[in-house]
Amino acid sequence: MPESVPVRCPACRRSHRYTAPSYPCACGAPVTPPLDLDGVPAPVGHRAWAEEWVAVRCGRCGLRGEWPRPELGCPCGTVLLIPVAGPPALRVPAGRPETSAARPARDADQADRDEVTAAVLHLRRLGHQDVRRTGRPSPSGVELAGRGVLAQVGPSARQATPRDVECLWLTAMTESAVCRYFTVAGYTEEARARADTLDVPLFLLGPAGAPRPVNGPAEALDAGGA
Repeated sequence: MPESVPVRCPACRRSHRYTAPSYPCACGAPVTPPLDLDGVPAPVGHRAWAEEWVAVRCGRCGLRGEWPRPELGCPCGTVLLIPVAGPPALRVPAGRPETSAARPARDADQADRDEVTAAVLHLRRLGHQDVRRTGRPSPSGVELAGRGVLAQVGPSARQATPRDVECLWLTAMTESAVCRYFTVAGYTEEARARADTLDVPLFLLGPAGAPRPVNGPAEALDAGGA
């Protein structure tokens, strides 16, 4: 079960109960950042990209992943960083040596998770909280959802097409949500044109830093927030 800790906002003194989110490891097991039960939450000040991550090892396969640092948004507007304990002991099943063929696959899995994490962090900066994977199968990549928002993180193997953009827009419409599209490989000219027509913000995920807006709706969104 995910860990839960009491949290008191130092600004307004409200009491909260924070439950650490779980993320899916490449092996399929849920991974939860270990919370420091004796730590004191601190308000978020200046954001730094390198400080947005926490290293967590999967208890089933031992794979080390970088996940969003746990944080809690108080209704008063204060965002609190939740302290994380040291990484749990590594428990790698017997008879599972890592081969050279397995390393590229693990590297690819890490890259995919990094892309998803970058999209989640950017959605948080835009004001969307509680964003996580929906778990629904999607041939167009990974689907993320939060309160009133639906986002697609496209695979790095190909450019997004008009159909990809339309499917995201239609799904968001049925759920009365706004939508955002993120991808590493970019978008076809037709996809950009269709996104402009449907007012779908398109973002390009780079190797480091925040996703970059690549069309008018995305630029307007970044300028004004969610």
